[in-house]
Amino acid sequence: MLENQTESVTRPRVKEEPRWLFVDLDGTLLNSDLLWEAMAELLRSSPIRLLLVPFWLLSGRASFKQRMTECVQISPESLPFRESVLERIKLAHLQGRSVILASASPYVWVRAISDYLGHFDGVLGSDEDLNLKGERKLAAIRELVAGESFEYVGDCEADVPIWKAADLATLVHSDSKLMSSLSGSTAVHLLEEPRPGGAAQLLRALRPHQWAKNVLVFAPLLLAHEVFDAPRVLSTVLAFIAFCCVASVGYVLNDLMDLKSDRQHPDKRTRPLASGSISVASGFTLWMLGCVFFLVFSVLFLDLATTAMLMVYLGLTMSYSLYFKKLLLLDALLLAGLYGHRILTGGVAGDVTVSPWLLVFSGFLFLSLALVKRYSELRLLSQMGEFEDDRRAYRYEDISAVEILGVGCGLLSVLVLCLYVSSDGVAALYPTPVLLWFMVPVMFFWISRIWMLAQRGDLPGDPVLFAIRDRSSYVCGVIMLLSAFMASLH
Repeated sequence: MLENQTESVTRPRVKEEPRWLFVDLDGTLLNSDLLWEAMAELLRSSPIRLLLVPFWLLSGRASFKQRMTECVQISPESLPFRESVLERIKLAHLQGRSVILASASPYVWVRAISDYLGHFDGVLGSDEDLNLKGERKLAAIRELVAGESFEYVGDCEADVPIWKAADLATLVHSDSKLMSSLSGSTAVHLLEEPRPGGAAQLLRALRPHQWAKNVLVFAPLLLAHEVFDAPRVLSTVLAFIAFCCVASVGYVLNDLMDLKSDRQHPDKRTRPLASGSISVASGFTLWMLGCVFFLVFSVLFLDLATTAMLMVYLGLTMSYSLYFKKLLLLDALLLAGLYGHRILTGGVAGDVTVSPWLLVFSGFLFLSLALVKRYSELRLLSQMGEFEDDRRAYRYEDISAVEILGVGCGLLSVLVLCLYVSSDGVAALYPTPVLLWFMVPVMFFWISRIWMLAQRGDLPGDPVLFAIRDRSSYVCGVIMLLSAFMASLH
């Protein structure tokens, strides 16, 4: 099995396996970096302490790592390990070789991972006085092997001095620069592991498919019949672009905070950050760059009122990720409120008064959709043999109450639509308001179908995204738009 996953690239060849096997942790055995994993955990558990990190770094890297161990406890069971490196460790252990986990990460974290995985005869790690990296790690290895042959498995330029001193250098990535620096100095073994990163994975982390939700900013213009007013449309388009940026910033932050739980979820484990397709460091960088881009874009293209609305939205999404997502029902109320905030922002950007009817209708509708998402998650939990979600305040016993509340909110949105169509103010906007009644049964059908699919277990993930990909939802949308268009004709 090992031979199928590896390729030998040699200058001088090793006649027999070296007596010792030293395995690096960050970026090698682990498809991530423990220090950045700890930063993400600190963001989740104690975000205020994250502001102290720059000051901790002033006392030196070794001292900084020690501070992090005092604040964060690593959970090895949730980390993304490289299977090919694990196989090599297991094989070496079966061959009777001495296997050592050697890392610049804090000793207490390295020991925890060693104890969790097994197959290791010892560990080397940093302490508060010594950052065990590069030449320092090589010195510790030489002291331990006492002249015996050893193999070292690593991933980056900092490992070059150790590889050159080793009898066998094993690289997890194909890297022409590293291969060139090792040429002729030692035997080289290559594990063809994919590198994290890449533009496609970075784009996936931004979740561009979620941007479709931001078309709600155009709803006030559409319902006010101002879609042919070029300045208003341009202002709303710019607000839409800024909203996409703000939403992506929120999604990246959410994924950073949910690393542990996402890796244990059957679907979310494939997200770029959870799977290790992009590094946690890249996630933090992406989040900060997104914030900077939003601020620059707002200063250049948006008015102060629209910028303020977007800042409020960003604050609400961050408060949701940090706090409200763990609160019973308040999480669903805030999610529904975020959809309403998109509509309000569209009204501010387009300088259009938002109808109270629209706000009440959307409030009940999106609260129903937020609850159907929680309902689907509870169903999935029960299918996995679990009855409580650590990330949420819901338990499986709540599923009936969530269903009743969600269906009730959905039907209330239909009732609000009925009341709007029959109100006196509709005649001022629609010459033939009777045609709007076609929207009512369509809306009833759509929301009822969503809940029936959820009950059957056929509603995967986010119901809004499901609707975007669902043919029946498009048919319903076209019928409702045609009804509104025909009703508006003179």
